Amino acid sequence: MSHFLDTKGMNCPLPILKTKKAIKDLAAGEEIKVESTDPGSVKDFEAFCRSTGNELMESSEANGIYSYTIKKSA
Repeated sequence: MSHFLDTKGMNCPLPILKTKKAIKDLAAGEEIKVESTDPGSVKDFEAFCRSTGNELMESSEANGIYSYTIKKSA
């Protein structure tokens, strides 16, 4: 994974806003991994990917850290 964004300690809407900004710099098909400690980010990232057309490849939680892998759409 060549792109990583750490949003731990940030609350809604900052993880989504920072991810949206980071995805702008990616080429279509590239992936970014985002980590967050905000439990609300689960629904936020699902909705973000649905509304933007980006693909939520993976979503997981371990020890209070939520990890998302998002693939930028074309």
